Amino acid sequence: MSIIIIIVTVLASMAAFQNHSFFEKALFRPYLMKKNNEWWRWVSNGFIHADYTHLIVNMLSFYFFAGYVENEFNLITGNELGILFVVFYISALVMSGMYDYYRHQNNYAYSALGASGAVAAVIFAYIVYNPFSSIYLYYVIKIPAWLFGILYLFYEYYMGKKKMDNIGHNAHFFGALFGFVFPILLRPQTGLDLIQKFTNLLH
Repeated sequence: MSIIIIIVTVLASMAAFQNHSFFEKALFRPYLMKKNNEWWRWVSNGFIHADYTHLIVNMLSFYFFAGYVENEFNLITGNELGILFVVFYISALVMSGMYDYYRHQNNYAYSALGASGAVAAVIFAYIVYNPFSSIYLYYVIKIPAWLFGILYLFYEYYMGKKKMDNIGHNAHFFGALFGFVFPILLRPQTGLDLIQKFTNLLH
């Protein structure tokens, strides 16, 4: 299912590049979501992107981690169709936007787009399962996954407070938190296994 998500996202983003009306209808706009009950924007915004660079970075990051996470979910459910992974991904799109929805629900000018929040959730689910694997920061700098997770959360929280750019740092932060919590709620033993891995490291 992860490959299907990539295909759908690429096709939807390319359509949005060519069709401004479709682009506007898919944007995350809390004001219109509240006023007109345009609920589809919770999800549709995650399938469109600002430009090809935005699209490629998100889909590459998603591709590197999604297959592993999807397989872990399939092992838990005993279902190889990836249904749980789709539920997780769609839920991540919603949860990553929740903070900005409540913050900007009366702000007509605010809008957001992109899969970054859900991609962050996928990466953090991977970290839960593989805290001592390696992640390449900016695709170059090799660091332990657990350290990447800590640095990522601090950075996104800091940038979200500073409001220095137009990047959705709050979506990244809350998407990452959701990705960390979801596998543990799904199977509490996963949380105990994570603690045990760090405990073993100290012995």
